[in-house]
Amino acid sequence: MPIDFSPVLDRRTLIVSPLAAVVGAGDAAAASVAGTVYTGDVIQGKKVVSTLDIADLEPGRKHLLYFQGVQMPTGQHWYVSVIVAKGVKPGKRITLTSGVHGDEMSSIRTVQMVMDQLDPGNMSGSVMAVLDIARPALEGMQRRWLNQGRGIDLVDMNREWPGNENGTNAATRQAGLLFNRLLRPNSDVAIDFHTGTTGLECSDFIIGNRQLPEVGTIIDLYPIRQVWDTPADPGILHNAFTDVGIPSICPEVGAARILDATLIAPFVEGTMNVLKHYGVVAGSVGRTSVDANVFIGDNAFPVIASHGGFIEHLVRLNERVSAGQTVVIQRNSFGEVVAEYASAVNGEVGAIRSDASSEPGNVLMFILFKSTPAGSDGNYPE
Repeated sequence: MPIDFSPVLDRRTLIVSPLAAVVGAGDAAAASVAGTVYTGDVIQGKKVVSTLDIADLEPGRKHLLYFQGVQMPTGQHWYVSVIVAKGVKPGKRITLTSGVHGDEMSSIRTVQMVMDQLDPGNMSGSVMAVLDIARPALEGMQRRWLNQGRGIDLVDMNREWPGNENGTNAATRQAGLLFNRLLRPNSDVAIDFHTGTTGLECSDFIIGNRQLPEVGTIIDLYPIRQVWDTPADPGILHNAFTDVGIPSICPEVGAARILDATLIAPFVEGTMNVLKHYGVVAGSVGRTSVDANVFIGDNAFPVIASHGGFIEHLVRLNERVSAGQTVVIQRNSFGEVVAEYASAVNGEVGAIRSDASSEPGNVLMFILFKSTPAGSDGNYPE
């Protein structure tokens, strides 16, 4: 039975809702503010900005800055690391983001490796890397933002975009500040890097809406093996970009908490292809999705645990499966089989649970497929 997640109006909601409505207009105005604002602070030799306009930066060099984010409970700020490689000629402004979830290490390393290859003296336009967006989550190597509001809460920051600078939790304020004062004003194209969720390992795949022609073009420049062609959920950063006319995709670089050099490499190669495609750097486009024999699906079927116990996968990532095929078995502490799970679709394994045990209700596997069967919502919990 579907759960009704519609808001319940109570006294607190009635007070907060009008405030949020007024604040939203202020956020839109902030997005149009031009000119870099330096706070006057310097952290580890790097200047701090509260608003950035790349046009103000000196061409032909890399700029390392801190962006002043939302305040902590102590009144100090969370700072976000920003690298801008500004070319000597005008051109497209490409933005690379990572760290929206705090345990996604391969995504951060992918962006770092792209930036290491750039020579601003031979570039057109700019490439901006924003590396550690959810700072408190990163500090604790945990996926979600630890919110200190009405009791401790864990906020998935990738459901908060485009945010609200005066919203009702710190994560949505952080999103609002970043989107209005850093990301949106300085981006023509944006790529938001992630990994699979904690406890769920994924292959090399990209989430993006191929119905948007430029998004499809960007996706095809990556030599990766799987694409989920979907508009995805509201509140996700790459959707916030596309909603304001900035083509954007979401690459998923393997599992959380680790550096996976094997999977990082094709995403670095694909991102360099994007920069070459837009003329930001010179050179011929390398391998693409055609070379990787990409599998494109429009949905993902979740295999959900009905029991608690220890799980054993019978298929591997990227393996083709058929409807009715048993893909996971589950045992109790005695080794007795308590459940067997089958695919409901013909498709390809896109993600598997990496934890060897599971409670009822956990996702054990996602199977990427090309049509939507009755009764499947394909929701992917990042």
